[in-house]
Amino acid sequence: MPIRRQSAFPFRPSLPFCLLVLLLAVLWVAGGASRADASGQVLVRSASAVVLVIAILLGVRPVFSRMRPVLFLLLAAATLALLQLLPLPPAIWELLPGRHVFVEPMRANGIGEPWRPLAIVPGAAVNAAASLILPTTALVLTAGLPDTERKRLPGLVLVLVSLSMLLGLLQFSGAAINNPFINDTPGQVSGSFANRNHLALFLALGCLLAPVWAFLDGHEPRWRGPTAFGLVLLFVLTILASGSRTGLLLGVLALGIGFMVVRRGVGRALGRYPRWVFPALISALVGVIAIFVLISFTADRALSITRVLAADPGQDMRALSLPTVLAMIGDYFPFGSGLGGFDRIFRIHETLPLLSLTYFNHAHNDWLEIVLDAGLPGLLLLLAAVLWWTWASVRAWRAGPRHALPKLGSAMLLLMMIASIFDYPARTPMIMAMIIIAGMWLSGNPDERVSPSLPKADQHL
Repeated sequence: MPIRRQSAFPFRPSLPFCLLVLLLAVLWVAGGASRADASGQVLVRSASAVVLVIAILLGVRPVFSRMRPVLFLLLAAATLALLQLLPLPPAIWELLPGRHVFVEPMRANGIGEPWRPLAIVPGAAVNAAASLILPTTALVLTAGLPDTERKRLPGLVLVLVSLSMLLGLLQFSGAAINNPFINDTPGQVSGSFANRNHLALFLALGCLLAPVWAFLDGHEPRWRGPTAFGLVLLFVLTILASGSRTGLLLGVLALGIGFMVVRRGVGRALGRYPRWVFPALISALVGVIAIFVLISFTADRALSITRVLAADPGQDMRALSLPTVLAMIGDYFPFGSGLGGFDRIFRIHETLPLLSLTYFNHAHNDWLEIVLDAGLPGLLLLLAAVLWWTWASVRAWRAGPRHALPKLGSAMLLLMMIASIFDYPARTPMIMAMIIIAGMWLSGNPDERVSPSLPKADQHL
């Protein structure tokens, strides 16, 4: 019997996995901004288009059987964006809610009415539609991964979170780091993002990923256990240093949910020890985190806690603008004002007390802004997404302890949904990719064979 030589490379990544690694690397460098005029958008979307073409021509056929909800939601979002760009005759456009403010000045000046799209700011709607190239590419790549490579993604994403954490710590130490691809604020701890709240969310996702990575597939944690705990501790301290108040809530939730996902794995790893060891270890870990948080606060290094204690609700622009945003939703419902046009539309409705030297670029509540932009169709799309997440999450948390990835996907999406109440993280390319990956995990962890793009020799066309 011939002896088979063992390969020097035990893991041979598939083409979709290599392309996904490349795409995530580009996102880490240039995908941390949400503004349309950020130079990183050109790099991110160009890379997404090139990677998508390569995946289609040379890759494997994506398997969407377990990811149909994610695919349908993405297709619905793309369809909604494209429908808002269809030109409408003046007789119909003038009947849409909120359009009278544009019609009357043109009539007074004797200007003829042109055909217009539903979106009041067409350029912003075009940008919104173009931004979907990134999640589309990520979906095609993740759908083409075999089960073994899907299980390697937590470690890959954890590396990206760790690199963002290190960059944030460098910024906290006073290092002047200017990323030309994003519109970051000098002196702010935002890591590879333009917004510190988005960095805090990314670090909170790391607090979920680290324990799952340590106990994935029921393996003994060994060196992964202490490494995961050290990373979680650094993630928490960096969230405190970022100054993100929302990050505090997300971090606490991530710590609790992360422990719930791996609690049986921890108990199994400590099964050979007396029963008191498990609660004692958990208490010790919580105590260590609490001590470091207290040290950070007393040393005036916990900017997030400081901002919470010094916050004045009467001066918070989010709270002050909420009545105006709600009134705008009523003005443009049920068709919406158009995707991506919040900044310009808000200036029309902005009241005198809200005027300042800075502009209000988003509603800082993406749930409300989507309803404002997309009207009833956007609301129905949000409800469909939440209903699917609820159904899939119940199924995931009822599964056995070895099915950690669906639970991880459920928890990641929960954190991103909560973060969207206070900000707009899903408009950032990197977070878009995280949504697709989390959706893939939540959809299940099927062990399906991936077939090549070209048909077999005996297969009819």
